[in-house]
Amino acid sequence: MVTSFSPSSTPHGELVARLRDRGYAVLSAQGLSALCETPIAALQALTPTWDQLPPDEYLKDGGRYRHRRHSCFVVETGQVQVAPPRAHWQSVDYNALHGGMLRWFEPLTDAVAQAPALRNVLMALGGLFAQVKREPRWFVEAHQFRIDTGDGIGRPTPEGAHRDGVDFVAVFLVGRHGIKGGETRVFPADGPDGQRFTLSEPWSVLLLDDQRVIHESTPIQPEAEDTEGHRDTLVLTYRAGGFQGDDDVA
Repeated sequence: MVTSFSPSSTPHGELVARLRDRGYAVLSAQGLSALCETPIAALQALTPTWDQLPPDEYLKDGGRYRHRRHSCFVVETGQVQVAPPRAHWQSVDYNALHGGMLRWFEPLTDAVAQAPALRNVLMALGGLFAQVKREPRWFVEAHQFRIDTGDGIGRPTPEGAHRDGVDFVAVFLVGRHGIKGGETRVFPADGPDGQRFTLSEPWSVLLLDDQRVIHESTPIQPEAEDTEGHRDTLVLTYRAGGFQGDDDVA
């Protein structure tokens, strides 16, 4: 039996204080809708696009459980620009398993990248994070993930507990289907006071100050024998000064 704990949601008007105080916050779908001034239905309209994700060919553990797309944006006050296609890169200091690799993924489809709902989310979170760390411009990487149980187990974070090497991270739970597991764990980078909970509400979101906390999600398994399931997420990373790798990759 897998026991799950529901997260405690933060009202959208208290997010800045919560991020400053604890380094993380969970926002309900209703709270996200209010923050972004976007109907929940507009966010839910993006959900079927997770059925169109190509496989991730870079998994070093030999797994076939992850599908993804990746695009980059530059977010300033009232403005979102799609950045030219680029590889996803992380230092081995932040990703010991897949760090140091130039990983090229298929981009978000135009239907997603140009969707007003996504752009509203990108701008609203950029404005929120700028209240925590005063920055005029954010370099954002957007990842659509599907983790499935086709091989019996799927690993949302095969690299283990980690930081992403950015300023802020937003992890949206888009949907869970026929699975157990997938518990989220958040730890202070400088202490043992960890929190654990399971995101289950579609379009709820975990917000992280990546400079202050470490996070991971536990493996998922099928809910019943002879069935397959999956967990869909959208991950947005916000970084000041440039995209990861701009200063490290020739």
